[in-house]
Amino acid sequence: MASLALLVGLVSQAKAADRLTLIRDAEIEATIRTYADPLLHVAGLDREAVQVHLVQDSRLNAFVAGGMNLFINTGLLQSSETPNEVIGVIAHEIGHISGGHLIRRQEALENATAEAILATVLGAVVIAAGGGEAGAVVIQGGQAAAQGSLLRYSQGQESAADQAGLKYLEQTGQSARGLLKLFRKLEDQELLISARQSPYLRTHPLTRERVRAVEFEIERSKYSSAEDPPERLEAHRRMVAKLVGFIEPTDKVLRLYPLKDKSVYARYARAVSYHRQTDLPRALAEIDSLIAEQPADPFFHELKGQILFEQGKVKESIAPYAESVRLAPDEPLLRYGYGRALIESGESEGLDEAVRQLKIAVEREPTYAAYWHFYGVALGRTGKMPESALAFAERAVLKREYAEARFHAEKASNGLKSGSPQWLRAQDILNEANNQKDADR
Repeated sequence: MASLALLVGLVSQAKAADRLTLIRDAEIEATIRTYADPLLHVAGLDREAVQVHLVQDSRLNAFVAGGMNLFINTGLLQSSETPNEVIGVIAHEIGHISGGHLIRRQEALENATAEAILATVLGAVVIAAGGGEAGAVVIQGGQAAAQGSLLRYSQGQESAADQAGLKYLEQTGQSARGLLKLFRKLEDQELLISARQSPYLRTHPLTRERVRAVEFEIERSKYSSAEDPPERLEAHRRMVAKLVGFIEPTDKVLRLYPLKDKSVYARYARAVSYHRQTDLPRALAEIDSLIAEQPADPFFHELKGQILFEQGKVKESIAPYAESVRLAPDEPLLRYGYGRALIESGESEGLDEAVRQLKIAVEREPTYAAYWHFYGVALGRTGKMPESALAFAERAVLKREYAEARFHAEKASNGLKSGSPQWLRAQDILNEANNQKDADR
């Protein structure tokens, strides 16, 4: 039903994080961070508090959900030609965060739902009394009123987020042309049936007034002709090429990045694609050529480590992973790859280093469950069983597997020194797991 389309879209978006396929990549996340951090700064938001998530989805979409979480579809990134297009979208989404729209949207959803339910109940009463046609009118009218109220509210929020985003772009000396380009793409989709429309269009209602507001900003801003710096444009091309290599079939990769193209990003895309085809010689030839030209690039070394690791050359992967960490010590995902390779190599002499690397990873990004899992494995293999159990308990809590969390936390409590920080943390996990058990009864 058309009258429920926006309501369903907004509810689905609010719960989307529970169903999405999220991917991790240190380089792509770092690139997105360079786009978002200046905008977050002028918006007065803590960059550490806003989490950026990559969604493996070919559709054009980006949204905020679950507090201060920004979700960006790979489809949006792949369809963009310049950083400014993505930056314009991010500025808009940060406008939603800074405006507190998530909380207000939930209130609007609840009000609209209550209004529609009330109309349905009243209509049912009329129908039961013999007024079938009149009752149907009451129900349809109530639903239409609720939908209209929610649509006006949503459009108001979108306009407010646009204005905030335009302000942030101006304050950071960036053009709004990228945001306008997105709007042009959305306008082309407005005549499509709902199922074929971009989810961004369905959950971000587009109006002529919004388009005109961006056009006006472009006309008046002294930064409208500002272009992306060359180094940012190069990083963007690499990001898109990497995504294409990992997501698209090889024939498409080679159409977009033919063998005659010797650019950095073309070889990058082909290295990834050859790896996915388990063509190790070609994958290594492409990535080795990049490392030879740019030996100080940590992400080239990381990719070589990943290629070797995933094709069974675990021991050979350790050196490039180690080099990636040396070159980019602040990237926990690189330490995770290095630590995992040390564990899977089967060599006991690397386990202490694996513990060290994964300990740093969990300290810097404690909300990523995979870090805790391999940290627990490394601790266990070095004989630190209570500490290992605590790490597995941390992982289980993050995955909301409370029975498993309670099991491991109890094991940790029995082996750790009573009153120590680690023992106290085990008690916290036990309490959380037990409270969740009580809540589920």
